[in-house]
Amino acid sequence: MVRFKISWKTHEKRMDNVRRELEKNRCKAMILFSPLRIFYLTGYTVLSTERPIALILPVEDEPVLFVPKLEEEHSKFRVPQIKKRIVYFEYPGIEHPMKLLAKGIKEMRLHEKTIAADAPGYPGVMGYKGPKLTELLPSLQLKLLGDIIDRMRLIKDEEELNLIRESAKWGNLAHRLLQDYVAPGLIETEIAIKASYEASIAMIKTLGPEFDPGVSMPARAGFRGQIGAYSAYPHMLASNVTIKEGDVLVTGAGARIGGYNSELERTMIVGKPTEKQKKYFNIMVKAQRAALEAFKPGVKCSDVNKAAFKVFKEEGVPMNFILHRVGHGIGLEGHEPPWVEDGDETLMKPGMVFSCEPGIYIPGFAGFRHSDTVIILEDGVEVVTFYPRDLESLTILT
Repeated sequence: MVRFKISWKTHEKRMDNVRRELEKNRCKAMILFSPLRIFYLTGYTVLSTERPIALILPVEDEPVLFVPKLEEEHSKFRVPQIKKRIVYFEYPGIEHPMKLLAKGIKEMRLHEKTIAADAPGYPGVMGYKGPKLTELLPSLQLKLLGDIIDRMRLIKDEEELNLIRESAKWGNLAHRLLQDYVAPGLIETEIAIKASYEASIAMIKTLGPEFDPGVSMPARAGFRGQIGAYSAYPHMLASNVTIKEGDVLVTGAGARIGGYNSELERTMIVGKPTEKQKKYFNIMVKAQRAALEAFKPGVKCSDVNKAAFKVFKEEGVPMNFILHRVGHGIGLEGHEPPWVEDGDETLMKPGMVFSCEPGIYIPGFAGFRHSDTVIILEDGVEVVTFYPRDLESLTILT
């Protein structure tokens, strides 16, 4: 049975893994300010504002949340397993919240110890200003070791992989609806909103009360402005563009479940494809196929990148039409390490998850890119996105 969030048992394992790393580094605790790292360890979704929030994880004691008053009850609702909290009223406050955090650290008898943190103090979000921990606690020895959590995130466990697989199913539905609704004369936004809305409602109703979407549209699909000649801009922004016959459309679809994501992108053509459109579409598909075949445990990320670029070179695609690497890691973030690029020689290991998205971008003409989500297994790979990739299936007849 697929759960729709990471179990508390797994969160406890993660915190224990961090404690072991802290002991190796001779640290008595760790303070995390990053909302993503706090979520990874505890499952607590932090709404990041100018009000500081932190997690204190002692090696020999229970975790402690540092939260503003307006988050106290919400944090109890989200993570009732965490019993201890340091609560302040407001920012900037008569007494700055970081001074109250420093008092809490003193009460925990950590102020003269060596502790780890992922930042010297709370980051400058939404105009926040405040002192570093070491300015308030001069006897504190602080080691910046946020990469302990980042390294853990590279390898996904079975719970994480199942959430990514589930995400791919709903991304597939959202994309199917997107393609079904495409027609000349429509604005990209109306198509994207309709497809995302219908897929999200189906997802919420099907998964039932146990599923907490966290966002209003957990399933999504759209074009992000990559329509017609604008499809040649890989990071185009959604705009007031009307779809017309002959357009190349580069799409994106996915779904958020338990904080995890998948990535599905396709190139579609409105009306009968021209010979030039066919040519570059087919080269792109060939390059992606070569990359997908290169993904394997023990293979360098750079070698997968080279497999796709070899096809581009053999097919005579000018290098000024190639604007980015083949892929990136994916999980809690849409982009995360490792990177499928010549400069990253990380060995692929079971549990790593990647996008595979080589692209061709011809200025003034069109862009061509498919993206799929790939899980590295012990004995091979699993491509969890399963939408058609061939030209016939992605041609929209008018």
